Amino acid sequence: MALSVLIISDTHLPRRARDLPQEVWRRAAEADVVVHAGDWVSAELLDRLLERSRRLVAVYGNNDGPELRARLPEVALADLGGLRTAVVHDSGPAKGREERCAARFPGTDLLVFGHSHIPWDSTAEGGLRLLNPGSPTDRRRQPFCTYLTAEVRGGRLAEVVLHRLPQRGGSGV
Repeated sequence: MALSVLIISDTHLPRRARDLPQEVWRRAAEADVVVHAGDWVSAELLDRLLERSRRLVAVYGNNDGPELRARLPEVALADLGGLRTAVVHDSGPAKGREERCAARFPGTDLLVFGHSHIPWDSTAEGGLRLLNPGSPTDRRRQPFCTYLTAEVRGGRLAEVVLHRLPQRGGSGV
């Protein structure tokens, strides 16, 4: 049986947008697991996502204050259908990322991270898959706001899809 996963990060609500795009809310309601790699900014989004998702695996980011840090870990470890998963906000510089993260998270199959707002998909020597979904609300220097969906089958990532969101108008999402 497949496990559907929504992967988001760097939502920065309400600073970068008023709300998550409706497409992301729909995916959150449909997914078996929602993974959020930090920089929520507001605990209100955490509460809303907890209400609307079946399971949430999440961490705090560098822009998250004391309320979110009291409720979320810096690193989350989870079993997603047999896929040993770690979630962290900041994985450090791109140079040397795979080697550094493989050493930091031994015995892990998947590392989800955020912080840069730049989508990332690579595999370290030894098999650790590294994924960054970008941001669904703040594209920074990227051409689009983005998020990821994935399927886990038999303890393995069977499919990972990067989704580009339509450009927002000047009034926010």
